[in-house]
Amino acid sequence: MDSIDLYLTELETVIRELSRDEVRAVADALMAARAAGRTIFIIGNGGSAATASHMMNDLNKFTIVPGKPRFKAIALTDNVPFMTAVGNDASYHDVFVEPLMNLMADGDALIAISASGNSPNVVKAVEYAKSRGATIIGFCGRPGGKLAQLADHKVIAPSDRIGQQEDVHMILDHCLSFALLERVKQDL
Repeated sequence: MDSIDLYLTELETVIRELSRDEVRAVADALMAARAAGRTIFIIGNGGSAATASHMMNDLNKFTIVPGKPRFKAIALTDNVPFMTAVGNDASYHDVFVEPLMNLMADGDALIAISASGNSPNVVKAVEYAKSRGATIIGFCGRPGGKLAQLADHKVIAPSDRIGQQEDVHMILDHCLSFALLERVKQDL
């Protein structure tokens, strides 16, 4: 078996082992946020930042059903000038918590994506969001770190490879967007 077969075969196993119940619980939480008119904030670093941006796009665009309320999602990863200002003038640990202090209302939702689950800027933002009564959704790699401990709902990618963990997080975006679209169509 070459490295391509190895990676893809392992990824097939990871997908089979992914908890469908955890994914359904996240879909339920996102539908509840939509029903309550809440904003869903999304954060992550590196590849997880790219997934956060992609997820914001899919939640806001892919799930549109004419005549039905829309999701309101904001990827805090997309405001590079603000992130770099906070990182330069304060601390990189504050790049997500500072915009949450400006934008988050009590009871909003936060999707935090972190393969390790221990990124200090992600954990700090999650702690702040919890203090505001936000619903915390964590997408982590195995074992999940602090994020998994703090999250109200979590999906842990059952892999030790960061690439496969990030693959799962992108699959979660598409899986959830598809499921949410179907639920919006049915008004569930």
